[in-house]
Amino acid sequence: MMNIVELAQPIVANYTKHGWTLRRVLLRPTAEDERQQIAQTFPESALINSEIDALWFARASQAGREAWELRLIAEQPYALFETFEADESEEDREDLRREMENKMRDYAGA
Repeated sequence: MMNIVELAQPIVANYTKHGWTLRRVLLRPTAEDERQQIAQTFPESALINSEIDALWFARASQAGREAWELRLIAEQPYALFETFEADESEEDREDLRREMENKMRDYAGA
């Protein structure tokens, strides 16, 4: 069975190849053993305690918008996608990202 770092590395490589930037890494408390390795492997990204293991990616989108995608760290691909208007407040963006995390958690059965 692959650990979180082994699962995350090819996911991040694929997203990076397509212009995405890893912004946040969500980790369950049970992933504590791998937290240090994740921090070293992805030092530019915020580590956030969560009920799921997932990756937040972002990139510029059309018409000044910003796209965010939440990707479950798992062998089977599952992701949620949203775009934000350029003038959308960070508070509204964060509310929607939390909603997406809740949907992901429900999907993952956490």
